[in-house]
Amino acid sequence: MAFTAKILERSAPIVQVLDQVWQGFNIMATNNKCVKMSKKIGTHNGVFHCDEVLACFMLKKLPIYKDADIIRTRDITVLDTCDIVVDVGAVYDPKKCRFDHHQRGFEETLSSVRPDLVKNKFIKLSSAGLVYAHYGLEILSEICKSKEINLDTSSLTCLYSYIYDIFVEELDAIDNGVSMYPEGSPLYRINTNLSARVSRLNPKWNEPEKYSNIDELFYKAMNVVGTEFEECVLEAATVWWPAREIVRKSVTKRNEVHSSGEIFLLDERCPWKDHIYSVEEEFGIEGKMKFVIFHDAGGTWRVQGIPVQPDSFVCRVFLHRNWRGVRDDQLTELSGIKGSIFCHSTGFIGGNETKEGAIEMAVTSLNASAADKE
Repeated sequence: MAFTAKILERSAPIVQVLDQVWQGFNIMATNNKCVKMSKKIGTHNGVFHCDEVLACFMLKKLPIYKDADIIRTRDITVLDTCDIVVDVGAVYDPKKCRFDHHQRGFEETLSSVRPDLVKNKFIKLSSAGLVYAHYGLEILSEICKSKEINLDTSSLTCLYSYIYDIFVEELDAIDNGVSMYPEGSPLYRINTNLSARVSRLNPKWNEPEKYSNIDELFYKAMNVVGTEFEECVLEAATVWWPAREIVRKSVTKRNEVHSSGEIFLLDERCPWKDHIYSVEEEFGIEGKMKFVIFHDAGGTWRVQGIPVQPDSFVCRVFLHRNWRGVRDDQLTELSGIKGSIFCHSTGFIGGNETKEGAIEMAVTSLNASAADKE
């Protein structure tokens, strides 16, 4: 026993050294594993544009790329080491996480990439649109969850289409040089003017050592674009979407307002023009709704004609021709409807003291002759 104890005592330093060596190997293995797990987002260097700036920002909202490094280069051998590449490389292959749009033959649109989510979108995608097409639902979900806003799949799908319309589409169009007016009506709208603002963040042509801080400026652009994108998404989730739900529920109850099913009553006053056309399309009743009734801020009720298009002053049906420009007692006497307050000179909107009176103004106008409601 004494002999064994002496051997163990003499072996202790050796065991300690071996243990330290083993721990060192463990640390090295762990560090190597961390290096291998580090993600890299590749994009081109030099002058930056709004599309790849937004693409990189959106990718970093995804958990898998949250801590990724952004590698700005045109060196293909370096890009080949990246986990995902946007706006450079002349390859669009989602299976390989390659998202460029500059190559000959590329004509993808949001509707061609995601026909399951969106239809009738014909603007060619930029790198921003490609990333949004493939990862947009998850990106929107992550942004909303960061503010404890949880949306179901149906809500996210609706938000996906809306955010593309008001934010991403213009970036796609501008980066691809798509004419806004090939014919009479615009193919897209400029809502943010971000492309121009990002362009101005690039170094000026006559600045000394003009590319020395370009990466820093790229990240500044990411902050500008990302802040606006997140604000847009959160406003859509907390302001635009609740209004759509109010309009949708009101339209489902249209037959309770009047048997024609052409008048809907807003349960709560909210912006409705952004929603009525898509809600009609959802229910397969395009062009059906003629009037909306809503409670105004002053405590009275309004009746308003539905425009033929969102930005049009022409209504599907106007309030009765004889009432236009008439007010108060004179309007009440002329219309035979108690509580009448006014009818706009164009007939697109009128007011009544009561909900019932506003509905009656709509019904009477619906039943008027064609000449009197035009």
